[in-house]
Amino acid sequence: MEDKTLVCKDCGAEFTFTAGEQAFYAEKGFTNEPQRCPACRKARKEQRRNNGYNN
Repeated sequence: MEDKTLVCKDCGAEFTFTAGEQAFYAEKGFTNEPQRCPACRKARKEQRRNNGYNN
């Protein structure tokens, strides 16, 4: 596997989907490539975690 350059669907930034990450995804049985860059994935995860509980 080779590194791939993907484009984030949220912010439009290019990010690298490394060969190691691709191997991890394959090992876990994931068939889709990530659609968000690491920063947007982290922000989305935080948003889901806090989903209205910090009022």
